Amino acid sequence: MITYDKLYVGGQWVAPATGGVLEVRSPHDLSLVGTAPHAAPADVDAAVAAARRAFDEGPWPRMSPQERSTVVERFSKLHAARAEEFAALVTSENGSPLWFTRWTHQSGVPEQTDAYLRAAAALDWDEQVGAVNGSSTLLRREPVGVVAAVIPWNAPHQSALAKLVPALLAGCTVILKASPETALDALALAEVFDESGLPEGVVSILPAGRETSEYLVAHPGVDKIAFTGSTAVGRRIASIAGEQLKRVSLELGGKSASIILEDADLTAVVAGLKALSLGNNAENCVAHTRILAPRSRYEEVVGALKTMMEELSVGDPADPQTFIGPMVRADQQQRVRSYIELGIAEGARMVTGGPETPEGLEGGYYVRPTLFADVDSDMRIAREEIFGPVLVVIPFDDEDDAVRIANDSEYGLGGGVWTADRDHGVEVARRIRTGWMTVNGAAPTYDGAFGGYKSSGIGREFGAAGLAQYIEYKTIAV
Repeated sequence: MITYDKLYVGGQWVAPATGGVLEVRSPHDLSLVGTAPHAAPADVDAAVAAARRAFDEGPWPRMSPQERSTVVERFSKLHAARAEEFAALVTSENGSPLWFTRWTHQSGVPEQTDAYLRAAAALDWDEQVGAVNGSSTLLRREPVGVVAAVIPWNAPHQSALAKLVPALLAGCTVILKASPETALDALALAEVFDESGLPEGVVSILPAGRETSEYLVAHPGVDKIAFTGSTAVGRRIASIAGEQLKRVSLELGGKSASIILEDADLTAVVAGLKALSLGNNAENCVAHTRILAPRSRYEEVVGALKTMMEELSVGDPADPQTFIGPMVRADQQQRVRSYIELGIAEGARMVTGGPETPEGLEGGYYVRPTLFADVDSDMRIAREEIFGPVLVVIPFDDEDDAVRIANDSEYGLGGGVWTADRDHGVEVARRIRTGWMTVNGAAPTYDGAFGGYKSSGIGREFGAAGLAQYIEYKTIAV
């Protein structure tokens, strides 16, 4: 069992302000994984005060961009050295399958950080932009200030570093508020920051629940909020930020559509959708959970997806052969089950799966991977984010109909097009109002931008676009 009895505040391990304790239990069998302090508002006050001093008076914002990059590079190497340990720890906390957490920590996180480092190296932080009548103009890029980063439990290190790394490269100071479900890996991340050589006050890491989160977001000492989570919470954060005119970036929910055109290779489609739709137990904001199929191949698509989903290995997430693990909590398990029951009540055809717990897995928060056919895009199972392994197959008449259905959503985070004609796939992708599209399952580099249209958020992460979220622009005329 892992036990932490201190919080990481301003680069120091300190006793928490209260005696609140978070118990982290495995969603696989409910065993106790470990305990950590529950950060309270008083801990937030201490963290913000340390961050404020470090930003207003300390060396970090005044270092050269290259000096800051050197520290971030050191952190990245230290983090990579513990990738296997972090993968196993996150799996034990939130039920993400080991294949996914290994990929995240061994490949995804290092590549994400490297892209931010490339963006920082390429940026002209002090740029001469012109001269008029003997005067010159300097465009200066400066850090936005003290950042409150609030992250979810489904990919905690990836979400944390998508915010911490660009904020640090820009010269900001950061308070990371981690979810109670993944409190242990958050404080393990603090150990790596502690080794990396950051000045005092630059980073604090506080695991806590919603009340402490809201206190941090509304704190007058915070200049910017960076949030990943549900759209409902994002709206609340946006309202607080609006009242105080704080900078804000929000990476929120999704209900992504994958359009299968008539000429698509169905074998490749199903292989790609296995990860795009069901990766990380489908507890994934960008999961392709609306599958749009042409009427001419509808039953063929449904049958192929049924076969794939029935062959998925569901069970202990620590087993490398497991593809689908448990839901993170009992309420999330019940939420997914309730949507399956809703789909049946709405008149959709349940092709495979169901609301019952998989046999032999009654001791954890498991659900059956479930596929619905004969789904209308007005049904709630086709419109609302379920955040679990439930896919719906919606028929379309022609390409324009497919685009209309894909865009008929309050969300706009991700999506895909599957076709034998790659150029035509790009043409269709251009018509979908989402922030991230894949043609034939291609994986984007982290030098691109990730984020959403509509209710899927505000702002972008990754690469130069993500770095820009932590920068203020100052014009100096001389």
